[in-house]
Amino acid sequence: MRGQSQVVAGLQAALKRPEKMAHAYLFAGGRGTGKTSAARILARELGVSDKDLYEIDAASNRGIDEIRALRESVYAMPFDSPYKFYIIDEAHMLTTPAWNALLKTLEEPPSHAMFVLATTERDKVPDTIQSRCEVYAFKQPSREVLAEIITDVAKREGYAIERAGAELIALLAEGSFRDALSILQKILASADGPVKHGGHGAGKKVSATEVEKISGAPRGELVRQLLFAIGKRDPSTALGTIQQAVSENIDARMLARLLIHRMRIIVLMRNAPDLAKELSEELTAADQALAKELSAAGSIDSHTLRAILEAYATMNYAAVAHLPLELAMVDICIPPAPHKT
Repeated sequence: MRGQSQVVAGLQAALKRPEKMAHAYLFAGGRGTGKTSAARILARELGVSDKDLYEIDAASNRGIDEIRALRESVYAMPFDSPYKFYIIDEAHMLTTPAWNALLKTLEEPPSHAMFVLATTERDKVPDTIQSRCEVYAFKQPSREVLAEIITDVAKREGYAIERAGAELIALLAEGSFRDALSILQKILASADGPVKHGGHGAGKKVSATEVEKISGAPRGELVRQLLFAIGKRDPSTALGTIQQAVSENIDARMLARLLIHRMRIIVLMRNAPDLAKELSEELTAADQALAKELSAAGSIDSHTLRAILEAYATMNYAAVAHLPLELAMVDICIPPAPHKT
């Protein structure tokens, strides 16, 4: 439960006094932030067996009939656990009649029943339901937390993943523990197996280049080429590099996200060297060398970074996904013509 210290602290405190625990919890937060995992851990800590753990997907069981069936079953005693534990995932998908039916159960639950409602959209959960739940807000993990978890999980599997590779997976995951681990699983499955000595993983190395290749992320050379073109105010190379990325079926938003990450470090190198020193360790040797060169030149600054950020913000809605990035390159590389008087 890394990155969710406020949730862990609250649940640990509650577990010390189980007789005072709430019978309904609302876990709210972005996708892949650990809501369902936390619910399963809570059930385990309460001594709930698999027989008495019920997971319901509200996206496909959202109607009043399903909730009525739940209400009828909830009063039966658990098989061999202190609680019957219900996890209702994607709870915001329940219909209004279903919420009304569930409300009556939450108002007066049997002593052996416990509910965890998990949702990515808390605002769609009725206030009447929220008021009867103990609410925990799950935060999106930072890139640093994701990178640490990726490194630790890889190590347990017998792999030593390059720091820049772990950082890249964290960027690809976009704040989701689940996506980070899914990407890592794909990479480790495609990499050569770990070397074993005496039953322990010797640490088969996984480079950032391997991560790029297996994950489908933009190649480091493409990102460096684009950065160099921005620094030299070379629109032809910048636009050509974007077109090359498109021809290789590289996601345009991912290209922009990596570009923003690199440019941020360059700007910090120039304006906050102490802060940038640690961040630059996230880069490969080639990326570090280019970042230092561009930082010293001063050609990539807050204005150029802001232009890419604005392009990234509109890419989801653009008729052509990479067009905002192309327009940003034109604006950065070609100064506006002087107004005629």
